[in-house]
Amino acid sequence: MPLPSHLLPALVLLLGPLAVTLPAARSPGWAWVPSHCRSPGQAACNFVCDCRDCSDEAQCGYRGASPALGTPFACDFEQDSCGWRDISTSGYSWLRDRAGAALEGPGPHSDHTLGTDLGWYMAVGTHRGKEASTAALRSPTLREAAPSCKLRLWYHAASGDVAELRLEVTHGSETLILWQSTGPWDPGWQELAVTTGRIRGDFRVTFSATRNATHRGAVALDDLAFWDCGLPTPQASCPLGHHHCQNKVCVEPQQLCDGEDNCGDLSDEDPLTCGRHTATDFETGLGPWNRSEGWSRNHSAGGPERPSWPRRDHSRNSAQGSFLVSVAEPGTPAILSSPEFQASGASNCSVRWVGLTGPPCWLPRCRAPSQLLVPQLIFYHYLHGSEAGCLQLFLQTLGSSAPQAPVLLRRRRGELGTAWVRDRVDIQSAHPFQILLAGQTGPGGVVGLDDLILSDHCRPVPEVSTLQPLPPGPWAPVPQPLPPSSRLQDSCKQGHFACGDLCVPPEQLCDFEEQCAGGEDEQACGTTDFESLEAGGWEDASVGRLQWRRLSAQESQGSSAAAAGHFLSLQRAWGQLSTEARVLTPLLGPSGPSCELHLAYYLQSQPRGFLALVVVDNGSRELAWQALSSSAGGWKVDKVLLGARRRPFQLEFVGLVDLDGPDQQGAGVDNVTLRDCSPTVTTKRDREVSCNFERDTCSWYPGHLSDTHWRWVESRGPDHDHTTGQGHFVLLDPTDPLAWGHSAHLLSRPQVPAAPTECLSFWYYLHGPQIGTLRLAMRREGEETHLWSRSGTQGNRWHEAWATLSHQPGSRAQYQLLFEGLRDGYHGTMALDDVAVRPGPCWAPHHCSFEDSDCGFSSGGRGLWRRQANASGHTAWGPPTDHTTETAQGHYMVVDTSPDALPRGQTASLTSKEYRPPAQPACLTFWYHGSLHNPGTLRVHLEKGRKHQVLSLSAHGGLAWRLGSVDVQAEQAWRVSARWGAPPPPRELPGPTAAALPCTHQVVFEAVAAGVAHSYVALDDLLLQDGPCPRPGSCDFESGLCGWSHLAWPSLGGYSWDWGGGATPSRYPQPPVDHTLGTKAGHFAFFETGVLGPGGRAAWLRSEPLPATPASCLRFWYHMGFPEHFYKGELRVLLRSTQGQLAVWGTGGHRRHQWLEAQVEVASTKEFQVVFEATLGGQPALGPIALDDVEYLAGQRCQQPAPSPGDTAAPVSVPTAVGSALLLLMLLVLLGLGGRRWLQKRGSCPFQSNTEATAPGFDNILFNADGVTLPASVTSDP
Repeated sequence: MPLPSHLLPALVLLLGPLAVTLPAARSPGWAWVPSHCRSPGQAACNFVCDCRDCSDEAQCGYRGASPALGTPFACDFEQDSCGWRDISTSGYSWLRDRAGAALEGPGPHSDHTLGTDLGWYMAVGTHRGKEASTAALRSPTLREAAPSCKLRLWYHAASGDVAELRLEVTHGSETLILWQSTGPWDPGWQELAVTTGRIRGDFRVTFSATRNATHRGAVALDDLAFWDCGLPTPQASCPLGHHHCQNKVCVEPQQLCDGEDNCGDLSDEDPLTCGRHTATDFETGLGPWNRSEGWSRNHSAGGPERPSWPRRDHSRNSAQGSFLVSVAEPGTPAILSSPEFQASGASNCSVRWVGLTGPPCWLPRCRAPSQLLVPQLIFYHYLHGSEAGCLQLFLQTLGSSAPQAPVLLRRRRGELGTAWVRDRVDIQSAHPFQILLAGQTGPGGVVGLDDLILSDHCRPVPEVSTLQPLPPGPWAPVPQPLPPSSRLQDSCKQGHFACGDLCVPPEQLCDFEEQCAGGEDEQACGTTDFESLEAGGWEDASVGRLQWRRLSAQESQGSSAAAAGHFLSLQRAWGQLSTEARVLTPLLGPSGPSCELHLAYYLQSQPRGFLALVVVDNGSRELAWQALSSSAGGWKVDKVLLGARRRPFQLEFVGLVDLDGPDQQGAGVDNVTLRDCSPTVTTKRDREVSCNFERDTCSWYPGHLSDTHWRWVESRGPDHDHTTGQGHFVLLDPTDPLAWGHSAHLLSRPQVPAAPTECLSFWYYLHGPQIGTLRLAMRREGEETHLWSRSGTQGNRWHEAWATLSHQPGSRAQYQLLFEGLRDGYHGTMALDDVAVRPGPCWAPHHCSFEDSDCGFSSGGRGLWRRQANASGHTAWGPPTDHTTETAQGHYMVVDTSPDALPRGQTASLTSKEYRPPAQPACLTFWYHGSLHNPGTLRVHLEKGRKHQVLSLSAHGGLAWRLGSVDVQAEQAWRVSARWGAPPPPRELPGPTAAALPCTHQVVFEAVAAGVAHSYVALDDLLLQDGPCPRPGSCDFESGLCGWSHLAWPSLGGYSWDWGGGATPSRYPQPPVDHTLGTKAGHFAFFETGVLGPGGRAAWLRSEPLPATPASCLRFWYHMGFPEHFYKGELRVLLRSTQGQLAVWGTGGHRRHQWLEAQVEVASTKEFQVVFEATLGGQPALGPIALDDVEYLAGQRCQQPAPSPGDTAAPVSVPTAVGSALLLLMLLVLLGLGGRRWLQKRGSCPFQSNTEATAPGFDNILFNADGVTLPASVTSDP
């Protein structure tokens, strides 16, 4: 698929040093020949679209790409496996899978392509066998990889789940290991990019995962892409200056005699053309490079078992090929010397190379390089495994009267990846010279050399001159660029920095804290105007056709010429790999939360190009800032918040422009300044926890532990703030592109307590059919305490919440607040606004799920109530699951009412904090659970001066949580308490019921212990909301969902019904008005079926448990707003009980955009729940299903409703439909079948007979793995 231009910077940042994004460069590998289509045997799977529709590249381990420049051949596994197949020989094997199909386990929770649970990937599940086994995934047969070919993929392997991962390529009789790792692996999706090198003929790629008895072996693979792998195609003629190969392919002049098969037939390396070049490939020895100190000739096969060791040489692209590696001790350079040369035809002029660091080198000052026969050295180098590795190239002039110090011509430092990187140096000297290559390894790293090629303009000198002794200085670079005035003293350890009498260790260099009196240890640490040669420590790390160079305004052209002095500019380079240019700082930090980078930049690149700032932290890469292609040019200024980072990090500028494009294309950076980056720096803003986010984010800043971030945004469309509806707020969108982290953090700067207790209040927004979890925690002295959380949609509106911050009296220990958004859902919006903190405790929360705390409840002196979960499965008493999450990991409050814990007639109380006085009548609901044996009685009291009982519930046992409710009319502060014990209450109300509270009382829970062994009572999910309490099973949805549960069920895809109204903008389609009020101000429950993926998954809206009934009526209004001519959404009514699940009503397809009434008569001999199920009848399409005015009439049969105006297919009640069907079957025996078909076409509801609709039991259920399948006679009409 074509690569969108706005994704280019993000792809580059993720690919690292081997990234390839070529939006404008004219790479021959992307040529397209529309005039003919060669036979499949010649053209298939060669990374070139020979056919107009690219059908010759289908099922080649990738999908056939369009011929657009810069587009890789890629496979995201969304449609199929692209030809990859499992070749495993055991039960441990690969298959195409997605996260939504795996309800639990160690695998990924989302794919990499979409970042959701609907995306597909290749996965190998856990294997329970005891024997070691390997799961291997192999590509189809591929053909002819170009020298620049790279393979990029994403893998997911949690540490401990797999013993080894390996990527191999097999061509001919050799299998070459491209990459191998035994971990440990970071959580989440990890990127891998490797070069294949030139491969002639057919080859195959294999990705394998190995497990053993201690590793379960769960691993996943996604988004494979082959970049720049196609060879150039034949052309009738070539551009001026290009070389026409024997096979009619065109290559650039600098690709001649460079040691790589760029033509595809080796004609660019023909001995007739390159015979006079001096090439050394180290296959048989050192050649003319006969002076070697610290270098060793080696090869990959049988080499040391080190992760950084080269897997192959460059010359042969084989593990059997030879190369040089530095074997000198750390701190001691390995030196390779050339013979003495004389430049043929060299003019007597000086040369100066301008780099980012190092002393002045040479550039011609008399004639242009194209007019000179300039000697050239092409060499391939390898730096991998250590940021401290360094390779330097020096020119040593000989024969002059005065000894000359070696001149540094080139320096490469740091991590360049597992690839051989090409470079070229032009040499010009009036005297004989030698070339000196010095390599110095860092801890765990490797520095290698291969294929040294001297051009035919270098001729050896017959008589060898005396080589001048080499000074020690240039050979031992310090860990990072330092000012010239700085020198390492003998008294300091290697790597330490000396200033005066002080030796600064490496970890204190560039940490934003000055150790030296003059601040020398912080002078080459990113901040620079590029006027000095040190360039602030920025060092080029490019490996492709572009590089960053320090340039003067006089040397520049176009927009950059407006800048005075020097700046950092994008220029051409000699690398053969990725096209973007990279420049990095030394390791910086850690940094404080106020850390900002200020810069001036220009960018002129059309139609594509970009400039980006990336933060590199322990191998991970985070895009912090970017400027996309622009034709305006001119210098601009900007700033970037870097924030607090706990570990040292590097900053990296990444740039890509088309220097061959029209106009003056280019990019530059100047005046880089890092401000307020010390962790000890404090500002006035650091104390601003209270924030409405209108001006900025105050003391709040995003965390940087994942690529998912909170963003400070302005109100726009359905996303609106709470303060004014048109202002700013912070937003977390789980569908943000290129964000796969599991969570995002929003942190406050460290605070000093203002009082022993403080109240933090805030407004939050959680809306969407599959939104995740929002948490609030407090960090103090290395410990993290959870204070509050919400999961799943809370409706399309802002909600207020608060949490009490408790501190030790008199303590000055700092604390930090943390909002964490978990991406355990992928459809919806999460936002925060209007955060405030004040001294003193908070009111009791309106909603308490006990997931994070006890919400301020106290259980008296004996402490009989306790907060617990049943995650271990060995809890002595209490329900197996909570009500909030319906899992064993969920929490609730429980009391043991067994005689040994609470004797018969005694009490156990649970008392809440005071509630804020409600401004209007409200409803307090709670869920309670009793043991199977009689646990006693739960009473609810008001408490203000004296107790006043308002509700008594018989806590009869069972497996279900039951709902209790109390009408609250208080205008004063009040609180809730629960007790078990005391004499029997004056009256008992069986089952869920409600009672009114006088406005001057407070609420108390109280209960009686029945004296039964192994008994308990539990409480969960207390909720106070506006409006009177509804009848069981009924709701008008004006204040919320009442007792209806919309908890997402993983087995159905994890989707939820939502709550909203027409007056509030929503990103999801919904009815414009409700049914209750008939206006935008009304509310309803709704579900957007367009988010459902293939497979017919659903969302459930469940009632509270309802008592058994011989016949009751369920009446409701529904709305289905699907596009014309689409048959998509389906709404069904199910009955669930211990006997099973029964569908009693359903409708589907297109309906007019209006509210329609339906009635269903229900019957059950067991306690049951009513379930509204929203699902799909076909492929996804945007369209809401909505419900309003649900009314459950216990013990009443349904009455015939009035006809729905304007809709002839409106559903009718079940008894009426059943009676009509029986009458027609009795009167029209001969036409019974036809009459039945006619009724189906009229849209009748699902039924069998009147007897079956009301009879007890669920005898007509057929269960399968997906839930329930109904016989044809009871399914909905199409």
